[in-house]
Amino acid sequence: MTAHATIPYIEVESSLAAVLARLEGHDLLPLAIEYDGRAVQAGYHVTEVKAGSFVTLDCGGNPDAWQETVLQVEDIPAQQGRAMMTAGKFRSILAQVDKKVRLDHDARLTIEIGRPGEAMRVFDIADLSIQDDRATLALGVRAAICKPRHRAQQAEAAACCSPSAASAGCC
Repeated sequence: MTAHATIPYIEVESSLAAVLARLEGHDLLPLAIEYDGRAVQAGYHVTEVKAGSFVTLDCGGNPDAWQETVLQVEDIPAQQGRAMMTAGKFRSILAQVDKKVRLDHDARLTIEIGRPGEAMRVFDIADLSIQDDRATLALGVRAAICKPRHRAQQAEAAACCSPSAASAGCC
C-alpha cells in the first residue's frame, strides 16, 4: 500500500489582476497578510517582484508552460511610529514594478514569505477580504503534487460525476 502525506490543501490560483481589482477603491485600508496560522508583522516589506516564465517536464514526461508573478515578502516588525502598508501602497509598488518589468496581470500570483532567519515559504492566494478597517490577504499552502496522478484523480472524479455515472449511483 502506498500512502501519501496530505495536508489541508485547496487548489487555488489567483492572478495579479484579480488581486489588484479586488483592492481597487480601498487604497486607504491597511493590507494585512495571514499565512501559516499567523498574521504578518506590521513592518512587512515587499522585497522583490518576479515575472517568471516556466517551462517544465513533469514526472510523467508531460511538458507544461505558464507565467507567474512572484512577490517576495519579508515579515518584519514595524519601525516605531510606522503603520502597516496600505492597499494603495501595495498597488503603487506593483505599478512601479510594472513600468520597469512587464508583469503579466493574468499570470498566477505566488507569495514567497518568511521572517529573517527562517526559511522562505511559498503560498498561493486563498482569499482577499475587505472589512471596514482593513483588507486581508489570506495565503494558502501550495502543496507539492505529482501532476500526472493529480490529473488522473481529477479525470476520475469528473467521469464519476458525469450524468450517466450519476444515474448509476457513482456520486
